[in-house]
Amino acid sequence: MTVIQRIERWGDVHHAKWLDIIRIVLGILIFSKGIAIVSNTAALQDLLLQNNVFGFSGVMASIALHIVGFVHLVGGILITIGLVTRFAAVIQIPILLCAVLFVNLSKGFSALNSELWLSIIVLMLLILFWVVGSGPYSVDQAMKKKQTIYK
Repeated sequence: MTVIQRIERWGDVHHAKWLDIIRIVLGILIFSKGIAIVSNTAALQDLLLQNNVFGFSGVMASIALHIVGFVHLVGGILITIGLVTRFAAVIQIPILLCAVLFVNLSKGFSALNSELWLSIIVLMLLILFWVVGSGPYSVDQAMKKKQTIYK
């Protein structure tokens, strides 16, 4: 058994039911952030180009914002319903790392930077759900139960 399989097994066994509520709220938060990104693409593109965060050109910034928006929309829905939660969390982690390290820290590390603190909390929750998985109230669990019935 590999290390990843051991982590997944441990996460499946040690998952509290109240964590499902946090997973659902996290998924809705990520989905709403995706809506905000997609609806404000021009303003966010100007912000990226103005701060020269990643050295993007106009086209590259637009493509990056569309990818981030799409990943947040799809990943938020998957996390909310509990379908392939570990995968959805893993694809969100690099985006949140970039948000914490480059975008939010450029504004300064202070108690007033609420966007930074929210990004850090979401990043920690994504790492948590990457380890523990989707939980008992999820589509993944319903599919596992259905498979055991047919065996």
